[in-house]
Amino acid sequence: MSTGVIIALIVIVILAAVVAGAAALNPRTRGTLGAGLRRRFGPEYERTVARHDGDTKAAERELTERLNQYGSLRERSLEASERERYATRWAAAQEHFVDSPREAVAEADRLLAELAGARGFPDGGRYEDQLDALSVHHARHVHGYRRLHGAAHAPAADGAAGSRTETEEMREALLEARALFEDLVAPPRGQAADSTEGTARHVPARADGRSRLPWTFHRQHAKGS
Repeated sequence: MSTGVIIALIVIVILAAVVAGAAALNPRTRGTLGAGLRRRFGPEYERTVARHDGDTKAAERELTERLNQYGSLRERSLEASERERYATRWAAAQEHFVDSPREAVAEADRLLAELAGARGFPDGGRYEDQLDALSVHHARHVHGYRRLHGAAHAPAADGAAGSRTETEEMREALLEARALFEDLVAPPRGQAADSTEGTARHVPARADGRSRLPWTFHRQHAKGS
């Protein structure tokens, strides 16, 4: 390779770096990137910015890394029998909350980790990786899992007042996590929710085609509240 060619290649590389740097500093370019991340991640965008103490650039770098790493992940569909089994287990955990809130929340946390793994997300033993991947594909509801996991692993509260507050927090965490569970256990779009009689009984369809579990969970179900 001649000296002239080498010099030309070096100049091209330098020019490319200058152009890339200018694009990164361009407010219009950065604004487009930020708007796209806001649309993709919704409330998760704001939580990430807050976790970075308001540093938008750092938050956007983190979210972009998540998107690059997990954006191409393909979710595995569940068989109807699997969906029914998970729905039954979630309902059992909710019912168990009445007598044993902490154990019920811990079971729901394990169940969500297992369900996410079954759908093709990183294994539940890699919680942070699993959470990041879920935030890319289920950004609107991933915080419920984060909150449930925190409640499941929080130390027990002291005193009656602390216990009541703790129980209420666990109840709310379980309620919020339900939305992600419904997303993960729902049949694929275009597939009838009542493909089997048993699945239809446990996961009836909503008007928009997504699932809704048939039980309710109100404040009076929380023991001690």
